[in-house]
Amino acid sequence: MIRILIVEDEPGIALGLEDDLTIEGYAVEAVGDGRSALDRARSTPFDLILLDVMLPGKDGFQVCRELRKGGIWTPIILLTARTQEAEKVLGLQLGADDYVTKPFSPLELRARIEAVLRRTGPAAAPDIYRFGDTTVDFARCEVRRGDSRVDLTAVEFKLLATFVRARGRVLDRRHLLDEVWAGTNTSDRVVDTHMSNLRKKIEPVPGEPRYLVSLRGLGYRFDG
Repeated sequence: MIRILIVEDEPGIALGLEDDLTIEGYAVEAVGDGRSALDRARSTPFDLILLDVMLPGKDGFQVCRELRKGGIWTPIILLTARTQEAEKVLGLQLGADDYVTKPFSPLELRARIEAVLRRTGPAAAPDIYRFGDTTVDFARCEVRRGDSRVDLTAVEFKLLATFVRARGRVLDRRHLLDEVWAGTNTSDRVVDTHMSNLRKKIEPVPGEPRYLVSLRGLGYRFDG
């Protein structure tokens, strides 16, 4: 059974989410503050976290940041009443997998949950993937080149995972924005910037990419 942790400080919303997701067949647990969320996420293997941004103690951004820095990559969907694009992008850059703006319908939230679980579930990528001198450990969210660990940001790791899942296929910038930035109005230039940074970390010669290949007017292809 898929386990979901709800982090929401408004009891009425938390109870509604808990009831709805339990009916849908998920095993659900709810906590009401950021510190409790960190404790539970660190001690219990959840399959997904629904994380409210406005929380007492530590807000959702802080919780997301601390989990990712601690090597916990449980998928996270942010629940936010904030509509500013910059704050949504910030959450994704910190390592969240998607966001839902309040008020939202139960149908929309269930669809978002299913989409994130499809992208991040056990069948989404192999546990270990190797190309050249690089090893990607998806279970540990760790990348190594030879004996050295490669420090990737959350966005860079999600980009690499997207390419591994779709290896050999051409992915345009819109597809990458949908997969990694959850469809926010981020510009194509942001994709190119992160691709450049990722190449510097995994390509033998970043200026002459062997694995992350550009196709002019089409997008990128991973030839790993």
